[in-house]
Amino acid sequence: MKVRFDRDTCIGMFQCTAEWDAFEEDTDDGKADLAGAEEVEPDVFEREVPDGAELDAKFAARSCPVDAIEVYDDGDQVV
Repeated sequence: MKVRFDRDTCIGMFQCTAEWDAFEEDTDDGKADLAGAEEVEPDVFEREVPDGAELDAKFAARSCPVDAIEVYDDGDQVV
């Protein structure tokens, strides 16, 4: 499972940070950061979801008010 985060779309509500500790507040930029992620496109970041964190990643994606977070399992978008 992997998570994809579009930082440009992020509006800095930080709801994702309450759901999964992989998301961190960057108050200087007013946006979240996805720790341990690799930039795969400009301002788009991806990382693998560790075992045991799948539910947290899904909750983080569902809590985002602008759908800046997507979760994929075996290439299919699940959130």
